[in-house]
Amino acid sequence: MIPWLDGKAPFPPLERALLEPNGLLCAGGDLSPPRLLNAYQHGIFPWYASGEPILWWSPDPRMVLDPGEFRISRSLRRRLRSGRYQVALDRDFAAVIRACAEAPRAGQNGTWISREMQHAYWQLAQLGFAHSVETRLDGVLVGGLYGVAIGRMFYGESMFSLATDASKIAAAHLARFLVGEGYGMIDCQMNTAHLASLGAREIPRAVFMKRLRALVAVSWQPGTWPVDGASQPWKQN
Repeated sequence: MIPWLDGKAPFPPLERALLEPNGLLCAGGDLSPPRLLNAYQHGIFPWYASGEPILWWSPDPRMVLDPGEFRISRSLRRRLRSGRYQVALDRDFAAVIRACAEAPRAGQNGTWISREMQHAYWQLAQLGFAHSVETRLDGVLVGGLYGVAIGRMFYGESMFSLATDASKIAAAHLARFLVGEGYGMIDCQMNTAHLASLGAREIPRAVFMKRLRALVAVSWQPGTWPVDGASQPWKQN
């Protein structure tokens, strides 16, 4: 039996998270900005199906990506250099999270990004905590991702692609932007082959939390990222 969150009750200690399913910590609560920000700062994130209670997770080990270790394949580098795709930050957060919710995914029926979730993260975007990266082809949105930034920590949430490598192009530009801004880690949450192909790896939750606490403690001001912050041409080396 997992704990139930009532009102403003604090999250249980991470040590109480289940081993199976890995990282399930508690249920209930709400998706208000204070609750979500508190969760992320403590290494916890929401993930649940529409119609279920809100479920909160903190898996062990944790999948993470050092922005400076983003892996670019030869084919992806060719597309980055081609100049055919335009990449922007925070131009249309609502369109990106909606596209992530609507994108078909192998082995999944429906989406966990419910309207309730979309509204919650849109609120975080309005407050300057949630951000989007958008890939366009001939002006049309064909890929992107969104996540949450606190201090110098970025928490990746979801991505979508309607054209070859469109989401990877967004991720590559995000990684380069984060390196330039001094971000130390991207939380990828769960282990997938796709994330591993980009350079993500698993680390023990205790190590993750130590790094997270240091990164979220960095003094900073939330706010919208510059739209052209990821638009510079890709180097030819």
